[in-house]
Amino acid sequence: MEEGTTCLSGGDFVKNWDQWKKTLNEAIKTAKKVGLPDKIIELASVKVGDFLAERICAESKEEALLKELWDAANPDERKTLGKLLFKIMAKG
Repeated sequence: MEEGTTCLSGGDFVKNWDQWKKTLNEAIKTAKKVGLPDKIIELASVKVGDFLAERICAESKEEALLKELWDAANPDERKTLGKLLFKIMAKG
């Protein structure tokens, strides 16, 4: 995050990990229902990951771990993380 920029509270969007997973699962189901292929949804997950890592403060141990992994990853590794998160969230 750029110096002087404050991050947003993840708690403003997600109250707990299970609710976050459920919300993302429903978003994936909706995307599939309108015909988006998995590949496009996976690529979108990378864009979302970039946004979250840049703007959202980690407020739970899960968020902190995801941010640390994301920050350590190169662009190809972020695609892999995005695909793995997609798989986890698609399960529900």
